[in-house]
Amino acid sequence: MSEATRTNLLNLSIDELKDFFVAMGEKPFRAQQVLKWIYQWGVTDFDEMTNIKKDVRAKLKEIAEVKAPTIISEQNSADGTTKWALDVGDGQVVESVLIPDEGRNTLCISTQVGCPIKCSFCRTGTQGFNRNLTISEIVGQVFVACKKVGFRQSSDEKAISNVVMMGMGEPLLNIKNVIAATEILLNDNAFGLSKRRVTISTSGVAPVLNQIAGKVDVALALSLHAPNDKLRDELVPLNKRHNIKTVLDAVKNYVEKSNANCGRVTIEYVLLDHVNDSTDDAEELARLLKRVPCKINLIPFNPHEGSGYARPSNSRIDRFCKVLMAHGYTVITRTTRGDDIAAACGQLAGQVKDKLKIKAAMVEA
Repeated sequence: MSEATRTNLLNLSIDELKDFFVAMGEKPFRAQQVLKWIYQWGVTDFDEMTNIKKDVRAKLKEIAEVKAPTIISEQNSADGTTKWALDVGDGQVVESVLIPDEGRNTLCISTQVGCPIKCSFCRTGTQGFNRNLTISEIVGQVFVACKKVGFRQSSDEKAISNVVMMGMGEPLLNIKNVIAATEILLNDNAFGLSKRRVTISTSGVAPVLNQIAGKVDVALALSLHAPNDKLRDELVPLNKRHNIKTVLDAVKNYVEKSNANCGRVTIEYVLLDHVNDSTDDAEELARLLKRVPCKINLIPFNPHEGSGYARPSNSRIDRFCKVLMAHGYTVITRTTRGDDIAAACGQLAGQVKDKLKIKAAMVEA
């Protein structure tokens, strides 16, 4: 069987992997064995999966493969952040970012090539939208990162402790593959992450949020960025289809049916100088969120060429934060990480042509 017709096991959901083995005439438990070899130990050579019968391994070599995206460039920030550009085929490139911190390593992954939401301040939106990522291309980012830093730091500690779907794309517009990928991230036989350590970040696709409420249980972050519809229509064009009230109702519905969120959603709010960062804006935001249990992450804008926006001064950021805290909110001002390698929030773009030139040069070398 040619490589092109082999089944990529990374591209199968948990249930599909079980069905794959049943179709081979094997018991479903073979899926658990293979999941552990791939996602807990990083083994891709079927010959090394020694608790599987030799004849089954021989068959797997004929009909299956384990194929993740390939790294075509790596950039390391002065603050320890690492950004990888990954070739996902068809001339497409996505980026993922590893953010080390005391006691944890957070991996920010992409769910689409580009993004159709086109938030006015986000660099990813300037690339346009090409396609959804497959299951293998989503979990493959985690797999590749583990290959680089280790699948485990010790017998009971994972090298990648947190995964956030906050990279390129809108996760809820690729919900089928995102759900399948999430199941692999959470499954005890696969990556085995806690549901509180996997986060889906959305710009507010309200119908899908309502669809998955009570069915998907991971942490939720809402990219809000404005305290009223007029301003949010400009910053987040999706708001013209699903306004703030509709989105917050959907968020509240999701959180009420979730254990992972501990009763509250994370509100992401990018601070844009003299656009949405006044004390009046903060007061309006405080009133808006009174009915939605939440904590608030303030993200000072990370500049990029051609955006037309600027980062607020530290004093404006501080005043905005203090207004919210005075209303009793838990507020965190996110420390900018990786901005020297364009890896900070809102800076991922893929730069397909440039990255593929790098890949071509590596091949020639």
